[in-house]
Amino acid sequence: MNYNEALEKLSKCGQEHALKYYDELSDSEKLELLAQIEATDFSVTLTCQNGKEESKKGEISPLAAMQLDEIESRRDEFKTAGVEAIKAGKVGAVLLAGGMGTRLGSDNPKGMYNIGITKDVYIFERIISNLLDVVRETSTWIHLFIMTSDKNHEATTKFFDEKNYFGYNKEYITFFMQEMAPATDYNGKVYMEEKGKIATSPNGNGGWFISMAKWGVLDIIKKAGIEWLNIFAVDNVLQRIADPVFVGATIINNAAVGSKVVRKAARDEKVGVMCLEDGRPSIVEYYELTDELMDAKDANGDPAYNFGVILNYLFRVADLEEIMNKNMPLHIVEKKIPYIDENANLVKPESPNGYKFETLVLDMIHLLDSCLPFEVVRNREFAPIKNKTGVDSVETARELLKENGVEL
Repeated sequence: MNYNEALEKLSKCGQEHALKYYDELSDSEKLELLAQIEATDFSVTLTCQNGKEESKKGEISPLAAMQLDEIESRRDEFKTAGVEAIKAGKVGAVLLAGGMGTRLGSDNPKGMYNIGITKDVYIFERIISNLLDVVRETSTWIHLFIMTSDKNHEATTKFFDEKNYFGYNKEYITFFMQEMAPATDYNGKVYMEEKGKIATSPNGNGGWFISMAKWGVLDIIKKAGIEWLNIFAVDNVLQRIADPVFVGATIINNAAVGSKVVRKAARDEKVGVMCLEDGRPSIVEYYELTDELMDAKDANGDPAYNFGVILNYLFRVADLEEIMNKNMPLHIVEKKIPYIDENANLVKPESPNGYKFETLVLDMIHLLDSCLPFEVVRNREFAPIKNKTGVDSVETARELLKENGVEL
C-alpha cells in the first residue's frame, strides 16, 4: 500500500489524521505505518456513531450440564472415544496468549510470569506440562497453536525457544498473531500511540479463528486432518487440555462445541454461565444475571443457572468454517488508552478515555446449533490468575497447585 492508497482508505472512515506525522517518519517507519493501515479494519470505528450500545439479549432459558456423576459412570466410554480421536490426529489445541502481565505488575507476556516459590515455575510451563500429561497418556503429540498479539509475539516466541519449548516437540507448536482492532476516542477517532503507529488492541477472544485463517494456520489444520480444536486461556494453570474424557463426551454427544464448566461457588459469583438464548446455546454474563435467574430452579430443585464457564471449549472445525464469515456482535469496551496529544507528547490516562472493540467466544457459541456443558471438579481444573493478590490471584493459584501435588 502506498501513501495515496492509505489516504484514500482513511478518508472513507474519517481517519486521515493517522498520517499527520507521515513526513517526519523514517523510511522504515513509513512502511510500518502504511502496512498497519492496510491491515487494520477501520469499519469498527463507525459503531461509535451509535454510542456504547450493546445488542439486547434474547429469551434466556436453562441449558442442562452433563454433571460429574454421569461423567464418572460413562468415563471409560468417553475416554476410549477421546483417545481414539487424539491418536488419529483429529484433536488440536489453541492457547489464547495475546495478553500482557500488567495486572500482575509485569511488563512481559502473561504466560512468562513466574509463579514459583522455591524454583522457577512459569505459567506457560504449567500449561505445557498439563498438555504433556495427555501426550504421555495417548503416546501422541498434539498440535498446539499459540495465539500471540503484536504486543507480545516476539517476546513469547523468544521465551519458548530459550526454554526449549518446556520439553514439548516444537514441530507440533505453531505461533500465530491475533488480529488487532483500532482504539478510539469517544467520537470514533483512532488514537495514535506514536507518530507512526495507530493505537490498537487485540480484537477479543472471539477473534481467534479468523486470526488463524488470516495467518494461514487453517492450511496446517486441514493438512494434519484436525477436526476438533480445544481452545483455552493462558491464565488457568490447572486446566486439562485435550482431555480425552471431555473430547470423547463431546464427540459421542454430537455437539458442535463442548464447554468445560464448574459449579458456581456462590449464587452471585462473577462468572458467565451456560444457557440457551432464543433456543440456541449461549453464555449469560454474571452482570446480566437478574435475581430471578439466580433464584430459578431446575426440575430437581437445583439452581438452573449454576455452571460457570472457564474458557475451555472444544469446537468442531467444520462448524467453525461455516460460521467464520458470519458477522458477530461487536462489543465496545471503555478503556484507558495511552496516546500522543496534539504536541506529540505521550499521555497515559488515569481514567477511561475511549473505546476498544472486541468479539467474544460466547457469540461464536451462539451461532452454533448445539453445546455440551461438561462439569469438571473446580479444585482440580480451575486456578485462574487474574490478579496478583486476593480472589483469582497468584496466591490462590499457588494454593490450588500445591493441593494438586505440583511443586513450586
